[in-house]
Amino acid sequence: MPLHLRRLHPRRRALRAGVTALAAALAATAALAAPAVAANSAPAAAAAPAPTAISVDTHGPASGDGTPYSADLRRWAADTWRSLDAMTIPAVGLPADNIDGALDPASASGHTSPTNIGGYLWSTLAARGLGIISADDARTRLATTIGTLEHLERNAASGMFYNWYSPSDGHKLTTWPEDGSVVHPFLSTVDNGWLAAALRMVANGEPTLSDRARALYDSMDFGVFFDPTPYNPHLPAGTNKGGFWEAQPGDTCASEHAPFSGSGPDVFYTCHWYDTTVSESRIATYLGIVNGQIPPSGLYGTFRTMPAGCDYSWQEQSPVGENRVYDGLTVFEGAYSFDGMQFVPSWGGSMFEALMPDLLVPEEKWGPTSWGLNHPITVAVQEKHGQDAGYGYWGFSPASNPDGGYREYGVDAAGMRADGYFSDQEDTDVDLPFAGCPTAVRGTNPSPAYGDGVVTPHASFLALGYDARGAVDNLRGIESDLGAYGAGGFYDAVAVHSGRIAARYLSLDQSMIMAAVANSVDGDAMRTLFADDAVRDALQPLMAAQTFSAAWAPAAGGDTGGDTGGAADAAVAAVATSELAATGSPAVGMSGAVLGAGLLAVGGVAALVLGRLRARRRRQTS
Repeated sequence: MPLHLRRLHPRRRALRAGVTALAAALAATAALAAPAVAANSAPAAAAAPAPTAISVDTHGPASGDGTPYSADLRRWAADTWRSLDAMTIPAVGLPADNIDGALDPASASGHTSPTNIGGYLWSTLAARGLGIISADDARTRLATTIGTLEHLERNAASGMFYNWYSPSDGHKLTTWPEDGSVVHPFLSTVDNGWLAAALRMVANGEPTLSDRARALYDSMDFGVFFDPTPYNPHLPAGTNKGGFWEAQPGDTCASEHAPFSGSGPDVFYTCHWYDTTVSESRIATYLGIVNGQIPPSGLYGTFRTMPAGCDYSWQEQSPVGENRVYDGLTVFEGAYSFDGMQFVPSWGGSMFEALMPDLLVPEEKWGPTSWGLNHPITVAVQEKHGQDAGYGYWGFSPASNPDGGYREYGVDAAGMRADGYFSDQEDTDVDLPFAGCPTAVRGTNPSPAYGDGVVTPHASFLALGYDARGAVDNLRGIESDLGAYGAGGFYDAVAVHSGRIAARYLSLDQSMIMAAVANSVDGDAMRTLFADDAVRDALQPLMAAQTFSAAWAPAAGGDTGGDTGGAADAAVAAVATSELAATGSPAVGMSGAVLGAGLLAVGGVAALVLGRLRARRRRQTS
């Protein structure tokens, strides 16, 4: 996103609000969240049940087979669909961004986004495949939404959709429905990525709408977002900007520039780039590469971690790793550590940043020495944090705040951002020492005591493919012991010690749940619809060539726990190794060069911080 101010408010996780001047955007998000406080918060429980025991194996992957749990998963999906149905205006087929836990139509938000619309489209396909709705019902719903999309106002030159529309009639928002504040219409990279991905799925999955969905998909040029010039000397290739406005957005930082796609009048790009590898924003890069609008080098124009060295000692951990060369491009394959495991972190340490694209792209299969290790380890890190913090539950990702509004939750130590996403209401900030940097003021709180942890059910659903039993056990406890379940499925978040519940449903989070269940019990249905032959041919060789510095914790006696390829078996790992050699990607030693402090000021902290300001997953808007 990640999603990524509200994750999708963007992300909510990706839905981040920020379509106004930065101050206005933040104010609008706060205003939006405020009324949700009372509506989202169920009465506090007198006392939450005692934490459940969590069993985590840090030495190797668990099973991702969800078949034994299909009864629970199908029941949860059917209830989740009920919330998405309640959010959607039948006449136009557009889902509201969120609705209260009682599914009262009057409580539905007055805005929607491309991510919300895309999530509704794939959720409709998932509901059809799971037998929740009939094929005729699904076809009617899809046709209505496609018909509305064909008439929505868009950026003429790129074909991209604006970030905020009214779900009642599809008009582009220029004022925020909740408070009347000004909205500067924004074209979001990641939000358009999720909508385009869903259009590709409709084209592949509903023959009667194939031509219309494909026409919409083909009209979207992701080259408009791709800056071909590396903004940082430690990046070997260009990467995507966060998005653009057609006019200067008030006081928000923006850079006027001719469209990178080479077509249309000047636009005003965000002042940040999507420069983190483990991010929900990679879906837009994938689509651009598949379409021939972004070069394959776009996969290397992002940081695995920030570079090693004291000039980057502001990041959460001192990374380990080495330089590797891929197709002539030198990449620092950095990694962080957690309980003996090594993994490539996301910006905030949240589940959706790491695993949302994996709902549609079989990353762990196509990249056995990269994502095939990183994804299951990311899940294990989240599980272990829930255990170590004494929560008794796990799954941390941006979501509704049980105390009102929206918040970014994550595992602080597992994200590059030094001051969190936090996992509890107290904003407990782990502060680790930074190796070899004696002047860095670090290590002030390496082993904190955590408070009222907040778990977000959609994060457990994202983990189904990597630890199905652990995810289902966690969700069963959230439903039965914590009571965070209503007519529309799991409520968006719950604080484990106080029992406070965010009794609200967010379109994005619900659509992730639908996709995860469909993959788990319906034969990777969402991946099958998206990852067609053209997607596979464009992306699989690139993923197979990459080797992350991810590793399971060594087993007793020094054995590494058997992880040459994580979830992949030895044969697949061998194929990946041969493809690595064939693409000319030998590993080389780490340079050890110390980075200049001036570089940090120019392209690092400011750009990264701006790049991550997201108003509740409301996809990145400033």
